[in-house]
Amino acid sequence: MPMSVAPDETNPPPAGPPPRLLDLGLRVAGGLVAVVAGVVTGVVELLLATLRVAGQLVGVSVLVAVGANIALGWFAHRTVGRRWSVALPAVPWFVLMAVAAIRTAEGDLLLAGDNWVGLVMIVAGAMTFAVMGFRQILAPSTHSPG
Repeated sequence: MPMSVAPDETNPPPAGPPPRLLDLGLRVAGGLVAVVAGVVTGVVELLLATLRVAGQLVGVSVLVAVGANIALGWFAHRTVGRRWSVALPAVPWFVLMAVAAIRTAEGDLLLAGDNWVGLVMIVAGAMTFAVMGFRQILAPSTHSPG
């Protein structure tokens, strides 16, 4: 019985972009979503930092900062797949918080020093990003060594 060494040509190669290019595109898109989400959640947290009930400040923005930053750190790592990816939402969030604490030429200030909720929100949000980054750095590698 003769045997052929030619490959079977009944199945044509799949059409469309190569899988590596598609993977790269999805990782870049995930990174962009993480950056935009970092800005959006920072704005929402700044708006909630001045929330008052019966004249008293309510610390709901602290809970939102911790929860949102955990979710953003997880999402960035999951979509980008790199240990440094927690920086994608963290950097714009930190920049936004720093800008909010600077008085404008007109005297406007988003986060005043006497707003305990805003100060706790910045500390809690920064600590959350730090813990998420630390955990990702110390996590065992998911890549095989070969």
